Amino acid sequence: MHSDQLLADLQARGLLPPEQAAAIAQHERARPFSLHQELRAALYLGITLLTGGLGVLLYQHLDEIGHGVIIGGMALLMLASFGYVARHRQPFTWGQAAAPSFVPDYALLLGCLLFLALETYLQVQYNVFGSRYGLATILPGVLFFGLAYRFDHRGVLAMGITALASWVGVSIAPVSAFTDNNFFTTRLGGMAVLLGLALTGVGLHADLSRRKPHFAFTYISLGSNLALLAATAALFDFYPQPFLPKVVMVPLILALSAALMWYARRTKSYLFLLMGVLYGYLTASYLFFRLLSKAGEAAVLIVMLYLMLSAVGIILLFVNGKKFLRRT
Repeated sequence: MHSDQLLADLQARGLLPPEQAAAIAQHERARPFSLHQELRAALYLGITLLTGGLGVLLYQHLDEIGHGVIIGGMALLMLASFGYVARHRQPFTWGQAAAPSFVPDYALLLGCLLFLALETYLQVQYNVFGSRYGLATILPGVLFFGLAYRFDHRGVLAMGITALASWVGVSIAPVSAFTDNNFFTTRLGGMAVLLGLALTGVGLHADLSRRKPHFAFTYISLGSNLALLAATAALFDFYPQPFLPKVVMVPLILALSAALMWYARRTKSYLFLLMGVLYGYLTASYLFFRLLSKAGEAAVLIVMLYLMLSAVGIILLFVNGKKFLRRT
């Protein structure tokens, strides 16, 4: 209902004197409109367009500009971004830092993106890292983790976690071994599960110890998703995997799904609730269909009944999700 209609309705019921209604209406007409979210979205889009546009422009005029000018320009812009962030830094705290404005956050993001672009450019053009791909991935990871904690930036933290996952992948399965499908799905999948569990544990510790507790969402969402994806992929793989035995993956997925549902209720997060229910449902369906393979002709009827009950369960989840998340 519009504010004018609401005020008129309250006046008609005798619940609001005309003087107060006029004052409220004047306040509604004169109060400033917040553009905070719109400006943040525009600035984020601007940084994305800037980095993408600069990349296309440099590629089109590479011969005219020269590699030295490009590298120097990127380095200067990166240092300027980091310098601006350092100049406007807030005192370090294990809580959530109160930023004076949102500009330093995006300047830090721009600096990190430029660092990645500069590192990639140097590797492609001059092969500065040679075949040491692990060093090329762990270097931005260490930098991003340090910057994320010092300047309290969850976006940079996510970039650091991504770089860490890339480093683990390169270290366990070098690029030359990616063509070996069995090697990739076993050892790399096992390390993905372990890394995901470790990140989830770090996030839970951050929440319970109140040391950067707002980082817990990033750690747990990325870590649990990584572990559950790798474990679920191993579960539905038809080839035996000694590093990811299915007898271990089933209780692991169910336990982690239950933990996500518990944490969803603790934090009132619908995302964690959906993740826990989704992965738990996939695992329960896997076990159900494995048992159903011995049911014979009645399997079709049982499958139809199972799908109908699953649809009812999804509807009940959406209807009663808020009640489940409500703390007792």
